[in-house]
Amino acid sequence: MTRTAVIAGQGGLSAAVVQNLDNPLVYALEGYAPDFPAEPFRIERLVPFLDGLIEADVSRVVFAGAIRRPRLDPELFDPRTAQLVPRILMAMQSGDDAALRAVLDLFEEFGLSILGIAEAAPDLVPAAGLLVGEPSDADRRDADRAAELLAATGALDIGQGAVVAQGLCMAMETLPGTEAMLDFAARHAGLRPRADGAKGVLFKAPKPGQDRRIDLPTIGPDTVAQAGKAGLAGIAWPSGSVILLERDECIRRAQDAGLFLWSRG
Repeated sequence: MTRTAVIAGQGGLSAAVVQNLDNPLVYALEGYAPDFPAEPFRIERLVPFLDGLIEADVSRVVFAGAIRRPRLDPELFDPRTAQLVPRILMAMQSGDDAALRAVLDLFEEFGLSILGIAEAAPDLVPAAGLLVGEPSDADRRDADRAAELLAATGALDIGQGAVVAQGLCMAMETLPGTEAMLDFAARHAGLRPRADGAKGVLFKAPKPGQDRRIDLPTIGPDTVAQAGKAGLAGIAWPSGSVILLERDECIRRAQDAGLFLWSRG
């Protein structure tokens, strides 16, 4: 009987994915453990780790949760993993997409299939439709504009989010993440041309050409609450392309803040 392994990172996504799977094996990169039991492993001993997955009859692997690029200790490399050092270092010096792609390639070379979140936990990836609220025509135009911005900057591997108000880019997601982007947008809300005009839209989307089995954008209750504090009108994303954590709580917070949540078809 084959099994599924979860490479669990930090945040709520890994727990939600584990709950959706039947008795998975759970592992975490050392230093990035989630808030539940997970067997640690290190990149410096990646080949023995992959051997262990095969020995445990693992055939499918799900990556879920946030990690950062780890610092590597040259003294800890085993001989087989050491042969991969040039490849690993080159990937880590590239953008996030290149690094993730290299990781996926290594797992697949050992005969392991990578299972995307949409397959492992389909309820976490909303289909097309309005979950709550109703965007105005101006909000829809702002969402269109934000989508254009992310499509244009995707090849630069900058981030997966943008805030647009009245057709103007108020903020874009970079390395500090969504929270920092929304904080920036809130502090500069006065730059909107018309105080009585459209409040602005947070738009999240994968980068063009991104491997959607890993690192999909994620929206959770805290994102919704922060969008409300930033005075935005709502949050939009391409349907089937964004993970929504704690859907009921997100909807409740959106209702409380007068926000729409829109999974665009």
